[in-house]
Amino acid sequence: MKTRKLILENGEVFEGTAFGSENGSDGEVVFTTGMTGYQETMTDPSFCGQIVTMTYPLIGNYGMNRDDFETIAPAIKGFVVQELAKTPSNFRSERTVDEFCKQKNIPGIEGIDTRKLTRMIRTEGSVKGYITAVGEEVNVEEVVTRLQNTTFPTNQVEQVSTKSAYPSPGRGKKVVLMDFGMKHGILRELNKRDCDVVVVPYNTTAEEILSYNPDGIMLSNGPGDPKDVPEAVETIKALIGQLPIFGICLGHQLFALASGADSFKLKFGHRGANHPVKDLKTGRTELTSQNHGYAVDPDSLEGTDLEITHVALNDGTVEGIRHKVHPVFTVQYHPEASPGPEDSNHLFDEFIELMNTHAGKEQSQHA
Repeated sequence: MKTRKLILENGEVFEGTAFGSENGSDGEVVFTTGMTGYQETMTDPSFCGQIVTMTYPLIGNYGMNRDDFETIAPAIKGFVVQELAKTPSNFRSERTVDEFCKQKNIPGIEGIDTRKLTRMIRTEGSVKGYITAVGEEVNVEEVVTRLQNTTFPTNQVEQVSTKSAYPSPGRGKKVVLMDFGMKHGILRELNKRDCDVVVVPYNTTAEEILSYNPDGIMLSNGPGDPKDVPEAVETIKALIGQLPIFGICLGHQLFALASGADSFKLKFGHRGANHPVKDLKTGRTELTSQNHGYAVDPDSLEGTDLEITHVALNDGTVEGIRHKVHPVFTVQYHPEASPGPEDSNHLFDEFIELMNTHAGKEQSQHA
């Protein structure tokens, strides 16, 4: 049995059993509260640069399969669990979490007190951490000092975005999907509605996007601080008023910045598949899947053409906005779920309807 340590910048040290890659890795230590869906979590590009702690105690019991990946190139820096299932039992299982982490060079640690770690993050906020390599002898004080003086890269979106445009053909509405770290679940939902999708890199210009002659634009999720992607903000600013736009997670924050609003870093973020969100128009509460460390500042919406459409019931943060003049709406959570409840899946249908309505107005103006 091989051991390794998780060392935090506040000096706390957790010792446990190693699995996955034998290499060491550092990153921002965060927690997610989903009871299931660890495969989608591990492969969500929004976790780029982060060491992910699962609060549910038993992980890996249904293995890993070929169908539930959100990307084929995981960007997480480490995986922390209380207990890792060694012999998964599910008819779709093709490999264990340990085997997957070895294959993708993801260091894992099990057997630590994940409840203590989660409480610490909730109290102190997200912290930087280092998972030691197997057999590595380290000076804890030196590691702590290094972590305290470490500034993680701010180009996470560049790391996980596609490098070139590619099509995902359909016979319905043509959608340009700006990839800031897109979960494949978003593309799947558009394809399910027969959309003719072109996925483009995060730094694609407004002129390039409009040259595809789309019916609408999708702004994807992605990792990090929206203020680290100023070129995307400028592109979105130029697209507002041109076509219907639907934004998710980071796309929601980028749209807010492009409209003159502001964003801020949350203490420990929202990550999990069980976050209640209230629709202010219908009064309906939906359980949502979330993964973000930043949020839109509600006070900054004053004086803009934006209005709040959804709020988080846990802490009152902004979960959805829409433009008062142009056909644009965005949400902070993940209506494609993956993992999580599909309460909000209808938002994709609303996007289709928005494109249909806009196309009808365009035709009547040219008639």
